[in-house]
Amino acid sequence: MSSEADVAVPGIGLPEGAEAKAGVWQRARDNVRTGNLGVLPIVVGLILIVSFFSFKATNFFTADNFSNVIVQMAGTCMLAYGVVFVLLLGEIDLSIGYLSGLAAVSVAELQNPGTGNSLPYTLIAPVVGLIAIPIAIAIVGAIGAAQGTIVAKVGVPSFVVTLAGLLIWQGVILQVLGIQGTVVIQDSWINDTAYYYFSPIAGWIVAAIITGLYAASAVVHVIRLRRAGLGIRAPWTIVAKVVGVAIASFGTVAICNHAKVPNGLPLAGVLVVIFLVALTFLAKRTSFGRHVYAVGGNAEAARRAGINVPRIRILVFMISGIMAGVGGIILAANVNSVDLNVGGGTLLLDAISAAVIGGVSLFGGRGEVRGALLGALVIATVSNGLNTAGYAPGTIYIVTGVILLLAVTLDTVARRLQVRSGR
Repeated sequence: MSSEADVAVPGIGLPEGAEAKAGVWQRARDNVRTGNLGVLPIVVGLILIVSFFSFKATNFFTADNFSNVIVQMAGTCMLAYGVVFVLLLGEIDLSIGYLSGLAAVSVAELQNPGTGNSLPYTLIAPVVGLIAIPIAIAIVGAIGAAQGTIVAKVGVPSFVVTLAGLLIWQGVILQVLGIQGTVVIQDSWINDTAYYYFSPIAGWIVAAIITGLYAASAVVHVIRLRRAGLGIRAPWTIVAKVVGVAIASFGTVAICNHAKVPNGLPLAGVLVVIFLVALTFLAKRTSFGRHVYAVGGNAEAARRAGINVPRIRILVFMISGIMAGVGGIILAANVNSVDLNVGGGTLLLDAISAAVIGGVSLFGGRGEVRGALLGALVIATVSNGLNTAGYAPGTIYIVTGVILLLAVTLDTVARRLQVRSGR
């Protein structure tokens, strides 16, 4: 029979530094065993993708191409941000592609009213882009809320409602552009969402602001924990995150400033960060965000806890519509025009894939907004790298599909591990 002294106690007899390291490795092993991998797989995958194309394509690892990837992924990333909230509820929104196209058509028509179609605003004078942009976003936001109302109040499955929306809004776009075919976007306010670049000095200032705000939020978080009488589990991780944000911010600016034409940090990238911060705060720091996770985890339990489940669903579909509008405007500005194919192609699948690849669960209740950014970056990097290396378009679809399948498989396996571990 072993005595009390024979019982091994983790950390006893170890130096303080060794004990801390042992705790870190223990948590890491526990996270892998229970399927709580976070963003680690996607970060590792992104590093491998970049490394592969750096050797495969001669022009891939350049400042100019780096800046191009940021602009190319911005529009899809905005749509993916909205998809995150929908997937957190365990729902789906198939209409976001053509909602983004409808927003693009709206700003194009408002800044340059067309002729020969039935839209009422074709009879008025052109509207400056600074006003046209919020009007277009409000239109698709209202449509998203309407679709969410049908899902929440009537009980029609979101798949059916948004599939119908996909067909309806595609038809509206064809109806509006049926005679004109293509509308050129000439307003500088609209085009600047994709083609404005900060000067090198302004870029450094932006990086300093981003780093400073993140560091300040980390300090505030620590102060709140202290006031609540709670300990900080691993203080060094907070410092590591601040350092990581600083490296990412200043590193991005440094690379973009070395680009030849255009030179500087693209505004599209800054918009991606702004919406990332705002939507992350909404999801993690507000009662609405907590209610979204609760409804996605168990809608009936959330209802019994007093959460207005229909209201949450309506607001989430409205957010999805708004983010689709923002993304659609950026995508239209990227080509300075809209045509009959706006909002079509692989845009819908790319947006959903970005969220899923970034770790957002298809089963609801698990995922983060930052996952959409990482997923969109993966898709844009793969597409850009394959194009730069001269691969056929079919190869791009195949590779993207394989990555999506791997991401969903990993999500399914992780969910089973979490169920087994009681998480």
